[in-house]
Amino acid sequence: MTAVLFTCAGQRVDIVSAFGRAGAFTVAADVDPLAPALYHADARALVPRIDDPGYIPALAELVRLHDVRLIVPLTDLDHLQLLRGRERLGTRVLLAEEDVIEAVNDKYRAHELFVARGIPSPPTWLPDALPDELPYPVLVKAREGFGSRHIYRAETPEQLRFFLDYTTVPSMVQQVCAGEEFSIDVFCDFEGRCLNAIPRTMIESKGGESIKGMTIRDAGLIEHGRLVAETLGLRGPANIQCFRVGSELQVTDINPRFGGAFPLPTAAGSNYPELAIALANGERPEPRLGDFREGILMTRFFSHVVLEQGADGLEPLDERSRPVAVKKR
Repeated sequence: MTAVLFTCAGQRVDIVSAFGRAGAFTVAADVDPLAPALYHADARALVPRIDDPGYIPALAELVRLHDVRLIVPLTDLDHLQLLRGRERLGTRVLLAEEDVIEAVNDKYRAHELFVARGIPSPPTWLPDALPDELPYPVLVKAREGFGSRHIYRAETPEQLRFFLDYTTVPSMVQQVCAGEEFSIDVFCDFEGRCLNAIPRTMIESKGGESIKGMTIRDAGLIEHGRLVAETLGLRGPANIQCFRVGSELQVTDINPRFGGAFPLPTAAGSNYPELAIALANGERPEPRLGDFREGILMTRFFSHVVLEQGADGLEPLDERSRPVAVKKR
């Protein structure tokens, strides 16, 4: 079996489980012993914090121990550490090159990159370089981070001044897009070829993460996803967020990892875990743009893992073995 190591596994039970169903031997790593995804993997390990000098050596030991063929980061937090530690890790990392990752992790630098590569993006400014006439409404957005934290909508110059003073993180100002928002889940090989691009609607989001959506077969969005991915040289999975403004598709964000709505393209037949495993084994899958099921809907809900202390640490509790109270009639 092909061993795949997931870093910052956290709550991404959906991703770890999907790779397991695709035939991978899954290894999940996290700093938190209560990270749910640890208990859905074939093997699990607690590792130091990503800013600890022992983080990369701990992952390298897991690579050696389990003969890991591929490392898949599940958040944005450790991308640069993984890229800079590739030689010590001794296996492939499913990420784009360092300059692209550095750019897309900073939303203002991402905007500059989009414009430089000919990819439409909404007008965006730094707070100390605002034009005299701003096209309100605008957003004050954190340059770094995820989960829609530190984003504020300003309708007037007074509100803009307030929010720029109120925010506690380095920010930028971006014109609000008036069109409909879409997400495109893409997957590229190590040569930068886009193997598939699956657009979906954004029916409802919470905390910046899609919880309801539907796959759509839109030729313009599929081609735009391919174009953006290959123009930027993305590798592996990415989530491209864009708005259709008139006849133009404006890109606002790119997350170079599996998106929060991963279960939706998976249910639509993306086969992204299978493609990742093929890349890990040195194969060269052919692009299959447009090969997915449209009209697939997703609505997400909370679930849980119940644990108990075992001889070797925390272990999942088999709730089915618990006695069930019999109701009296």
